[in-house]
Amino acid sequence: MKHLLCFGFGFSAQHLAAILDNSEWRISGTSRSAEGVAAINALGHEGLLFDELKSIPVTVTHILSSIPPDKSGDPVLCQFAGALTAQHFEWAAYLSTTGVYGDRSGAVIDETAELRPNGERGQARADAEHEWQAITNLPLHIFRLPGIYGPGRNQLVSVKDGTAKRIIKADQIFSRIHVEDIAGILKASITKPNPRQIYNVADDEPCPPQDVVTYACELLGVAPPPEIPFEQAELSPMARSFYADSKRVSNARIKTELGYQLKYPNYRVGLTALLKN
Repeated sequence: MKHLLCFGFGFSAQHLAAILDNSEWRISGTSRSAEGVAAINALGHEGLLFDELKSIPVTVTHILSSIPPDKSGDPVLCQFAGALTAQHFEWAAYLSTTGVYGDRSGAVIDETAELRPNGERGQARADAEHEWQAITNLPLHIFRLPGIYGPGRNQLVSVKDGTAKRIIKADQIFSRIHVEDIAGILKASITKPNPRQIYNVADDEPCPPQDVVTYACELLGVAPPPEIPFEQAELSPMARSFYADSKRVSNARIKTELGYQLKYPNYRVGLTALLKN
């Protein structure tokens, strides 16, 4: 039986676990809290307390890490670099971010683009990518993710709870991806591994963020919130940092190499499906 160990069992890892065949896969996931471990167990998987995990089980064949770096670096590499080097795995994946590309003034970028991150968080991600790549015998695949949405985490929810904002910044372009497509792309890579490859994981239609809010309001039959100039918007430092980057992320490689067909090729298809569900 194949054994997938997920370092971090958040939104993306849970959706990948949900589409893997339970008769073929044993799935383990880590959490920092006892409550998180219990939640993983409740889903029918094996919950492990990250800080008490002293080694990687010898049965593990596949590795997925979605834990972001902190001030000390990548937590997984800090604790398990030796095991990742010594053990043999069939597939390993690190979930990074398209933030490593930095600002491209709306230009199209692919996986060959130079890394030019803005700010400490983007630089920490770029550093973590390099550290994972330094483990030369690891069959590593890097997946760079933009904004993620899906069930319970989308602009339909934010419109309903009154937190949606239409913030206008000239020429601002974001990419995004539905979590079910993240899971599908990861599964496609597991089926067709290509160690040391990097993939942008994004849908077909980068667009200004206010367009998504407007469409969510149309679906719900409510008036959109007022437009707010970026300079006047009340944003947290983290939220404001997202607006420092503008780019269109090319997803050609997931299609040509993995043969993946997006289930939700744009936000309109994705939000319409979420409304129906």
